Parts: sequence; C-alpha cells; structure tokens
Amino acid sequence: MEQNTVSKKSGYVGIVGKPNVGKSTLLNRLIGVKIAAMSRKPQTTRHRILGILTLDNAQILFLDTPGIISKPKHELHKRMIKNAVESLEEADVVLFITDPFGPDELDMYTIELLKKHEKPVICAINKVDMVEKTRLLPLIETYNRLYPFKEIFPMSVTMNINVDELLDSIVKYLPEGEFYYPEDTTTDRNERFMVEEIIREKLYNLYGEEIPYAAAVKVDEFIEKDERHGGVDYIRAIIYVEKESQKPIIIGKGGLKIKKLGTYARKEIEAFLGRKVFLELWVKVHERWRKDRQFLDRLSV
Repeated sequence: MEQNTVSKKSGYVGIVGKPNVGKSTLLNRLIGVKIAAMSRKPQTTRHRILGILTLDNAQILFLDTPGIISKPKHELHKRMIKNAVESLEEADVVLFITDPFGPDELDMYTIELLKKHEKPVICAINKVDMVEKTRLLPLIETYNRLYPFKEIFPMSVTMNINVDELLDSIVKYLPEGEFYYPEDTTTDRNERFMVEEIIREKLYNLYGEEIPYAAAVKVDEFIEKDERHGGVDYIRAIIYVEKESQKPIIIGKGGLKIKKLGTYARKEIEAFLGRKVFLELWVKVHERWRKDRQFLDRLSV
C-alpha cells in the first residue's frame, strides 16, 4: 500500500517596507535568534540579511532589507534601495510591512515598486497595539484598494498579535521544493558580520541622532582561542566616523562612553557565540565614507 508523503515547501520571502516599521524585529521573532540589528531609530538595517526558518514541512528564507526611501542622499542610500529592490526580484513571496499611521508617501512609493513585480504579496500592518481598534477596518479597506494583496494582517510583533497567523499565510504561498539549507541553519552570514551588527546596534542604542548614521563598523581581527588573551576569542573592531569631531563623542570623557559600548556589545557577542570574548574597539576617521564606493565595497554594502 502506497504511503502518503507530505510535500515540502521552500522559498525566498522578501520583507519590504519603509524604515522603522519593525521588519528586523519580526525577522528576529520568527527565527527565534537575533540576527538583525534593531533600534527605535529608522534605517538601522543597511545590509540584506538572510534569515532561515525551518519548520516540519517548510523552509522559509527571509530576506530582511533596508527600509525603502524615495530620495537617496548618498551612495550608501542608493545601495540600500538597490538591496531592497533586488530582494523583490528574487523573492517567491513578498511581505510588505507597514504601520497603522499611513499609508504615507513611502508606503505609496513601496506599493508602486510592488506593482512592477508579479509576486504574491502579503500585507502586515504592524504596531496595531498603538492605535484604536476602530481604525483598523477602514485601514485594511484602504490597503485593499491600493493593491491586490493576497491577505492583510493587522499585527503587533512586540505583543505577539497575529504573528503565528502571518507565518501560516507565508507558508501557504511558498512553492513546493526541497530545503536549501541544513535544518539547524538560521542565517547565511558569518560570525564576523554578526559581531559587526551587534556593535552597530549598540551604537544606535547608546548615542544620539547623528552619530550612528555617520558610523560604520568593521571587524579588523578575529582570532579564536587567542593564547595572548588567556585562550578566549580576540576581536578587534574599528568604528569609522566621517568627521574628526565625532571621535571624542564616540570615546566619551575618559573613554567611559566607548567602554560602556564595548561592555554591552561584548556581553551580547558572548551570548551569540556561546564563548568568552576579549573585545577591543578603535575609532578612526574616514571622511565622507557614505559616499565612498570603494569603502562601501569593503563593508559589503
């Protein structure tokens, strides 16, 4: 007698939307591991990050993208937009995330981009816990008129509202296919990249409005079980800023600010790696790095 076999599903899901709507927060929640930098400040994500979620019958390859902006100010912005658009092209399913305060100009711009790609698109209206419930039905009707979304979910990642239902919907629209990665894989990024993301996230969380956007992080040296430092991992990372005047802000009086940054980052890096780390941070100036194509290539943006 022939046995019934459950077919597997696998595919890429592009997560798109304007800055600061919770794309990285959702990715981290779904994967169960923090693989994307998070901050309340917009445009925290600069790279395209692949998050891999394996279920019993499906493997979802989430492409977390930088927030879409319509008017790039420099080369870094242009590359961020390019990363987001390329994810739309590669995706089998698109997850459009917005908030309950729109649709605004950037939502409309993103929807126009969606119209150029014939992909199944699911709309998730995040942060619904921040508005009155009476606003939701008219908002859903508005988005239904703007684009033929497969489904629209009012949700809150932080309050865990409709997150599981959204995941079920994503699986529904995935194509059938074998898994791309081993089942215990959560990202295609290496440890160096993840360390850089952790340090960069702490910059966003610890410093004022200007500094995090003018700063870039690059791991310069990573030695596992370095005997010079008692057999723990040694990591030296360089924080690049655009102006000489920004260096003392990062370092702080008597080096206290950068010491605090290093402590917070080291603790999270150790939790991520599962081992002890000696973290050394340096600050260097690279003028106008956000406009420097060769430097951005080094950062793999």
